[in-house]
Amino acid sequence: MSNEIRTIFNRIAPVYDQLNDQLSLGQHRIWKEMTVKWSAAKPGDTSLDLCCGTGDLTFRLARRVGRTGKVYGVDFSPNLLNNAQERCKNYYPQPPINWVEGDVLNLPFDHNYFDAATMGYGLRNVKNIVKSLEEIYRVLKPGAKAAILDFHRPSHQQLRAVQQWYLDKCVVPIATNLGLKEEYAYISPSLDRFPTGREQIELARQVGFQEVRHYPIANGMMGVLVVIR
Repeated sequence: MSNEIRTIFNRIAPVYDQLNDQLSLGQHRIWKEMTVKWSAAKPGDTSLDLCCGTGDLTFRLARRVGRTGKVYGVDFSPNLLNNAQERCKNYYPQPPINWVEGDVLNLPFDHNYFDAATMGYGLRNVKNIVKSLEEIYRVLKPGAKAAILDFHRPSHQQLRAVQQWYLDKCVVPIATNLGLKEEYAYISPSLDRFPTGREQIELARQVGFQEVRHYPIANGMMGVLVVIR
């Protein structure tokens, strides 16, 4: 990820969770729960949450793997990681989470290390999607799953228009009220650049994943790419 994107996420860190709730009308919790289920993480697993932000998916993974498991939450924004660590203090007993500042294009883990992985709203922001998928492939054990959640442009033209209206009339005004107009204006162009579900499937297959599926949710405005090493 670029320094520019890192700066954006560092700046939005204090209101990141509040904005997610407002912008998704609370639905992001359901989508994240679905993503964790699709990762097939189970008790005792060593699992990975990439672009973990303030830890929503990370904490869900920790509940899945239990006290005998282990979770690594990785993000390139130190401010978001600090927020995640503060949230972690509210849990008792402490979940088995290691917070790691790192780059998804160069993960600090050995080959074939993880039993399951998730990524929420991160793939769209990486500088090199193929390299990111290659790193996920590298660190997963054979047969392990990763589930990757992100915004998408719907294929249906009317739904695309609804999405753009929502971004222009709801997302940007909310962000503007919080002094973050520029930080959230980047979402629309990032969606235009992001590969479709079908294109993501092809990229994942080129990387070497054995099985690949893409599940559109929220009328195609959201999607989860599920890959098996």
